[in-house]
Amino acid sequence: MKSEIVSSEWSAVLEIQRATHAILHLLAAELAHLNLTASEINALANLADDRSRTVSALGMAAGTRPTTMTSVLDRLEGRGHIKRGSLAGNRRAVLVELTPTGRRTAATIRKAITDLERRALSGLPADAITGLRAALQAFSEVSS
Repeated sequence: MKSEIVSSEWSAVLEIQRATHAILHLLAAELAHLNLTASEINALANLADDRSRTVSALGMAAGTRPTTMTSVLDRLEGRGHIKRGSLAGNRRAVLVELTPTGRRTAATIRKAITDLERRALSGLPADAITGLRAALQAFSEVSS
């Protein structure tokens, strides 16, 4: 059953924004030794599965515009975290891959994210986490 209740006293969007800022603050503090921006952390976290992606696919996964993603990737490539190449059969598409240094950094980032999720969600019942996942996916689909 879908809820049709939108309250003027509580806003899911504002709560998501507050949570996002709190998460970014916590991750920035925990990962400060990496000297990466939040956008760089986000890009590497999305590449942590070690699957190559096009710039546009990575931008979609990270929720970042292609032009912004390009400048993030320029910095990450300059630091030796990623390399770019062409996609077989499509010379215009740029493929992004982690380097060995990037893999280690991405693994550190994913561990920090996983640890934060465990700390934040450990007290919630499974159905609440399932509901949270469904709600967040619904917001993602609205923008698609």
